[in-house]
Amino acid sequence: MGGRTGVARRVGDLLSRMTLPEKAGLLFHPMIAMGPGGRIAPADPDYGLLCAREMIQRWHLNHFNLVNGGSPGELAEWHNRVQDLASGSRLGIPVTLSTDPRHGRSANPNTAVLAGPFSVWPEPLGLAAARDPALVYRFADTVRREYLAVGLRVALHPQVDLATEPRWPRVVGTFGADPALVGALAGPYVRGLQTDVLGPDSVAAMSKHFPGGGPQRDGEDPHFARGREQVYPGGRFDDHLRPFRAAIGAGTSQIMPYYGMPVGTPYERVGFAFNAGVITGLLRGELGFDGIVCTDWGVLTDAAFHGEPRPARAWGVEGLTPLERAGRALAAGCDQFGGEACPELVVDLVRGGALDERRLDASVRRLLREKVTLGLFDRRHVDPAAAERTVGRADFRAAGLAAQRACVTLLRNADVRSAARLPLRPGLRVFSTGVSREVLARYAVVVDRPGDAEVALLRIQAPYERRGGEVESYFHSGSLAYPAGELASVLRIADAVPSIVDVYLDRPAVLTGLIAHAAALLVTFGVSDEALLDVLTGRDAPRGRLPFDLPRSMAAVAAGRPDVPFDDPDPLFGYGHGLGY
Repeated sequence: MGGRTGVARRVGDLLSRMTLPEKAGLLFHPMIAMGPGGRIAPADPDYGLLCAREMIQRWHLNHFNLVNGGSPGELAEWHNRVQDLASGSRLGIPVTLSTDPRHGRSANPNTAVLAGPFSVWPEPLGLAAARDPALVYRFADTVRREYLAVGLRVALHPQVDLATEPRWPRVVGTFGADPALVGALAGPYVRGLQTDVLGPDSVAAMSKHFPGGGPQRDGEDPHFARGREQVYPGGRFDDHLRPFRAAIGAGTSQIMPYYGMPVGTPYERVGFAFNAGVITGLLRGELGFDGIVCTDWGVLTDAAFHGEPRPARAWGVEGLTPLERAGRALAAGCDQFGGEACPELVVDLVRGGALDERRLDASVRRLLREKVTLGLFDRRHVDPAAAERTVGRADFRAAGLAAQRACVTLLRNADVRSAARLPLRPGLRVFSTGVSREVLARYAVVVDRPGDAEVALLRIQAPYERRGGEVESYFHSGSLAYPAGELASVLRIADAVPSIVDVYLDRPAVLTGLIAHAAALLVTFGVSDEALLDVLTGRDAPRGRLPFDLPRSMAAVAAGRPDVPFDDPDPLFGYGHGLGY
């Protein structure tokens, strides 16, 4: 029997044969690493990683977040070895593998994986700058095909938060600040990953971070205690729900609530994973979502990374024990705990009478239902040779490069009398910083000194404050203005020779100090030198439009309300700005 009835029957039969520890194991989704050459890796306590063999065979876990990479063939072979371990368990429940985004250049290993052999696309901000739902669908469909080839079946994305607080470090993973645009792109993203109906050719989408992770107090991130409060001084909570309504309408299979706790709302001031009003009342009740709710990573137990303490992100319930936190999250309506491997907590909750086993079974049914629907019981292995042919395929790479070109955003062009007027004339002598000399040589005559150049091309990073601690150092936080002296070398060059300045924006930046010096000013969102130079030399044209405002000053940023889109009355460059040739 096929269809929903057949899935329900298979799930019911399997559930009826499961022990309590086996059920508890389904509720945990820890991180896992591939060993060298596609082998099963031992535990690595320094990184907080456990051994796959022990987690599968002893603790009955079968959902894992793969945190590293390798060649496509190695990834496929490792996947098959992991599935063979699972096949040898009592019930043979197959493993579901998930991943953070791995098709861009984001350098934060806590939130993304470097593309490596996968096709390279702009960051989500770049897809938003291109303003093309069909392009977003093609991107997500390409991600689906490449993930499927190596056995990755859950995407820990899309990130459909609104970037209403420009200092927030996670802005780079969003589609910008406009609720309408983010909603318009969320649906094609989910459908590209999952296809029209979730099935054996789908990658399940885990849309995040419910109910919208953008409005962080002072822009601080709730990975850290200083950022635990999500604030709504403008009363715009509902704006942040719009993209989730679109993702749910497109059929997103999973949703991840964020770490933060709401301030200035009717909801209890506890982290969203523990918040029954938000998970059961709003998400399950008002929005009608019946898929899997998986917490963000590490909300139950303290951990360490390279010896650096990482307290549980249990904001508002810090005083509870891990056992009590687990009970609280399950009572709130969550199904699974991300980044954790402590199924004994769930066993103890049931055996101690704090958790009705029927409530546990409701989550187990959802988790098994997805495994069956994805066809994991029927097709356990992937083909390493096919993975090598598929991942990073030439047409996928070409599509990614075209998307990079499409998001290049020209804010100001040089005067018509300037050599830096875009598009650049052929044969110009160009001095550059932040650009591959080898790539530039295909487009211009490369010179080594600004004084010998007709034009300078300067690629720089948006500003951020350096924070202490290995984990926090990856999160670009704090001021959006360049510190005094940081741009001195750039400005000296720009004052000496007509200069084209490109700023990689992982957050909005205060670019006021560049305006008087740069002949032409562009912003990009994870774009290669080749893609940028294709646009600068007229092989393609700049088509990007800003997905958020660029502030004129930090005073304007501080005056803004974190939950309100476009709360700056006088931005330096406004949302939607972008010039053509």
